Amino acid sequence: MVSVLQTIDSGHEDLIHGAEIDYYGLNLATCSSDNSIKIFDIKNGGQRLKADLKGHGGPVWQLSWAHPKFGNILASCSYDRKVILWKENNGEWTKYYEYNNHDSSVNSVAFAPSEYGLILACGSSDGTISILTCNTETGMFDVKKITNAHTIGCNALSWCPSSLPDAAFDQRSKQNASTNGTQTQIKRFVSGGCDNTVKIWKEDGDRWVEEHKLEVHSDWIRDVAWAPSIGLPSSRIASCSQDRRVIIWNTDDLSTWTPTILNTFDDVVWNVSWSLTGNILGVSGGDNKISLWKENNDGVWSCISEDAENAKEHQRQM
Repeated sequence: MVSVLQTIDSGHEDLIHGAEIDYYGLNLATCSSDNSIKIFDIKNGGQRLKADLKGHGGPVWQLSWAHPKFGNILASCSYDRKVILWKENNGEWTKYYEYNNHDSSVNSVAFAPSEYGLILACGSSDGTISILTCNTETGMFDVKKITNAHTIGCNALSWCPSSLPDAAFDQRSKQNASTNGTQTQIKRFVSGGCDNTVKIWKEDGDRWVEEHKLEVHSDWIRDVAWAPSIGLPSSRIASCSQDRRVIIWNTDDLSTWTPTILNTFDDVVWNVSWSLTGNILGVSGGDNKISLWKENNDGVWSCISEDAENAKEHQRQM
């Protein structure tokens, strides 16, 4: 059963669009149509406002925390076409970097796995995706842009985990390791857009190329989530759409992706999110419900928990 552990009075003056807890679960960042970002200390069940960040000139859609090895860094994106990286130094949050090279609303930001460095992907309504790579020694950013990534616009991004399948499970990995001595994983991420497609991108030298286009949805993609790796030689992506469906995409070789419709809901589905072990999927949407889904040994997905009442109460408060 889904239950409420803690309620935060954010103090935002308009709709809240994003809420992200940091790596250690100590800080909560929220963003809103009131153009602001708030950071709360939530350790030990408390709530203390640490920062009220104002730098955007429009609704702030999404947030992403960087890995703490790079310090306390938070990325935000907004209708004002900007991406801002905020950094905490000695308890003070200030603007670390601002990127303003999109021609329309920036809808999604996602930091890459920390093993790759400090890298941020940004998806925009102008149809492009920007990849920002920071040289942590100089603080300078290199920018690569994928033009025409999604017609009309890109709504969501999620990175492929950095960890490779364990050779104990995957004979291909064992063979490659023994043949080449080392393994180098290609950077990948998944995106979803207003062209109803889910696309997988990979780094190819100094550019990013489309590796796969996954087409089953019949309306705008609202969220995508690449499942965490648990060492098995398989990958899994969840996507949700205004067509009211959640689709699970599975592959054993990153070449052939097989879709499974998890469920058709009563309204648009806005968000999908995996558990840390990658075997439970959280789903929320316009039906004001939050549900958890798990796959059984026969490959059949079923709802294991649902919380409609708390979701409705949250909707009334918003």
